Amino acid sequence: MSDFFIIGNPPIEIYLRKNSQAKRYSLRISNKDNKVSLTLPRWSNLREAREFAQSQEGWMRKHLAQQLKPIIVHYGQHILLDGKKILIQHGSEKAVSVINGELFVSGSEDELSGKLRAFYKTLARERLMTSSDYFAKLLGCKIKSITLRDTTTRWGSCTTNGSLMYSWRLMMAPRKVQNYVAAHEVCHLIEMNHSPNYWKLVESVVPTYKADRSWLKLNGNLLHQYKL
Repeated sequence: MSDFFIIGNPPIEIYLRKNSQAKRYSLRISNKDNKVSLTLPRWSNLREAREFAQSQEGWMRKHLAQQLKPIIVHYGQHILLDGKKILIQHGSEKAVSVINGELFVSGSEDELSGKLRAFYKTLARERLMTSSDYFAKLLGCKIKSITLRDTTTRWGSCTTNGSLMYSWRLMMAPRKVQNYVAAHEVCHLIEMNHSPNYWKLVESVVPTYKADRSWLKLNGNLLHQYKL
């Protein structure tokens, strides 16, 4: 179990290592399992350790991202959809379609990534708008707008004026995880923080939120591997 983590998407787990001979804080990322270790000098304290780790978040995310090899999509290859690997097949219809557990896409190899990206964006807009509207009505709040982006550090966000943003790559995650992220952001329309009251609110609309959050924490990087 990690000693603490840096909040983000995905969160970064930090493991502390005390070293009486160390003269400064230092971070190390294992090439084997991506484990992030923070070495502490003798005079250190937890507050300063957290602050140091937070100041190095950009460096950590950059190097952790480099640990995963990007996947260039091709026909006959699998890609994630709703948390499951689905086979990409060459189709004859203009629209991308899912038939019997296979994803049919027309066009050449050069067009494939663009068509898949458009498919995920369209699907994300339909689903996340529906989910967001559902939770907003349930909680009695209003959404100003919803936008989609290909973000690398977060799955969604909420502004004080009611604008929501989601990563369209969420369509690669299980449906229940997609719904959790929608609920997570809509709940911020009421509680613009991550206080105990906020998490109680999330749990009231998504009782399984802890498991859904853990799925993203463990598997989120996989969604960014596909070059679309």
